Amino acid sequence: MLACVQRVQRATVRTHDPQRSASIGRGLMVLVCAVGDDEPRDMVWMANKLAGLRIFPDDAGRMNQPMGPDDAMLVVSQFTLAGDCRKGFRPSFVRAADPEVGRSHLEALIKQLREAHGVNVQTGWFGASMEVELVNDGPVTIWIDSRA
Repeated sequence: MLACVQRVQRATVRTHDPQRSASIGRGLMVLVCAVGDDEPRDMVWMANKLAGLRIFPDDAGRMNQPMGPDDAMLVVSQFTLAGDCRKGFRPSFVRAADPEVGRSHLEALIKQLREAHGVNVQTGWFGASMEVELVNDGPVTIWIDSRA
């Protein structure tokens, strides 16, 4: 499982249907991609890593604190994280999980974050064309691979 994590002051995701939007204040914007060889342990590992990331400033201003009780996480599926651009100019997405598997893995990750870690998780919509807007805080952007 792959994730691109950004510490944000706020973030919003919406579809072209104005009824479908989700927002958070301070917290983490997480773009997630399930890959074909993910196993259940990858979702558990990723949830533990995301919930425990110490990338918020402590009293001395150093990145040393995890999310606080008022922070939230906006999780959005993004299969393009698996894009391989090593050959040619058109990315290959063969590493990304099939849509049915990707949806199942994303749901398992979100469930783990909510139930095992008590994280306030807002989400995008799997497979939908979405607009994501955020204010990156820092900026802080971290790349996480459950198999690296």
